[in-house]
Amino acid sequence: MSHYEKLHSGELYDPNDAAVLADQLECLERLYDFNATRPTEVAKRNVLLKEMFAEIGKGCHIEPPFHANWGGYHVHFGKNVYANFNLTLVDDTHIYVGDHVMFGPNVTIIAGTHPVSPELRKKGMQYNLPVRIENNVWIGSGAQILPGVTIGDNSVIGAGSVVTKDIPANVVAVGSPCKQIRIITEENRDKERNLI
Repeated sequence: MSHYEKLHSGELYDPNDAAVLADQLECLERLYDFNATRPTEVAKRNVLLKEMFAEIGKGCHIEPPFHANWGGYHVHFGKNVYANFNLTLVDDTHIYVGDHVMFGPNVTIIAGTHPVSPELRKKGMQYNLPVRIENNVWIGSGAQILPGVTIGDNSVIGAGSVVTKDIPANVVAVGSPCKQIRIITEENRDKERNLI
């Protein structure tokens, strides 16, 4: 198995492999171009996002600056995803985001990680675990989502939270580590509908 294939296997690999670095550099060149666009160049941004991402649905908008280890190459966005400025994706393996997801400013999603063993870290080894964010999720400003986590449909992650474990659907979760504090009920939905 090549080092590139190991990116998606969950096995240890050397991220400094020459072939891996060459592919990654090409992706980072497109990311640079995206971040250098002017605010009026929305059409150009949309073209670049289609080139950069593994998948990106209609109606997605990412505010520059956008940061990603692979420039979005391993990222799958559904439709109508909005990301405020400074979205950071450590996309060394796949990050899956459903439809109608919102990211506040300065959110970080991390799919790459390093071994606890100091000997392996000294060698620069790494392994990756995919992250999944399901439909209609809101991730608050400054939240960090760690490798291997899944966040269920309709859930809200509070600002500044550190998500270390899976979060179920239809809940509000906050804190470090992030924990469910309440279920989103029909009563909550009715109250908010009355505000419109």
